[in-house]
Amino acid sequence: MNLTLRIWRQSGPDESGEMVTYQVTDVSPDMSFLEMLDILNEDLILRGEQPVAFDHDCREGICGSCGMVINGSAHGPVQTTTCQLHMRSFNDGDVIDIEPWRAAAFPVIKDLVVDRSAFDRIIQAGGYISAPTGTAPDAHAVPVPKPDADLAFENATCIGCGACVAACPNGSAMLFTSAKINHLNVLPQGQPERESRVLDMVTTMDAEGFGGCTNTGECAAACPKGIPLASIATMNREFLRAARKAPR
Repeated sequence: MNLTLRIWRQSGPDESGEMVTYQVTDVSPDMSFLEMLDILNEDLILRGEQPVAFDHDCREGICGSCGMVINGSAHGPVQTTTCQLHMRSFNDGDVIDIEPWRAAAFPVIKDLVVDRSAFDRIIQAGGYISAPTGTAPDAHAVPVPKPDADLAFENATCIGCGACVAACPNGSAMLFTSAKINHLNVLPQGQPERESRVLDMVTTMDAEGFGGCTNTGECAAACPKGIPLASIATMNREFLRAARKAPR
């Protein structure tokens, strides 16, 4: 396939950026989207130009590093990570717009790379449990009902890619934060910090400048791991429960 790429280029966080047009030829439908960008970058380097900066690591849909808005959709036209998006999802002659995540809490570092350390600070505020040191407990020493285990696992699959924030018209991080809260709050090991966790993580989320949730559902639709929209409602219930119990 021969494609026209319109890519956001920005040399630094304090610089202005613009969309720059590139042509790529002989793209195999079996290539991943990132492999296609690799080919473009090889060509740019050979021509003595700056390659396009973009985040990537595992390229297996696990780490959550890769992330870009492709033709207006977070991660592109398929509900998966950018590294698992293949060029068969496009047609010969297509024009593809590629932009970084757009959110006040995700400032652009360079080109398609954004600073997602706000997610790290949300997790640091309460995404942990108190575990005593010493010998590991025997397997199944703490019984967990299967519905609770399933709910915890469903939320624990969040990889923190930021697609939910990029897809939300408000730039909200409610889906990410709810996933990190719910997968611990539902388990026995997470009970000691149950109230402080939700209060501290939500407070940190707000302080980072993420927008508010208006239940548009775009976050869940874009999430490559399928975190359900109901996770936000569960977090809201946890927050109200903790707020009622908090000392005044």
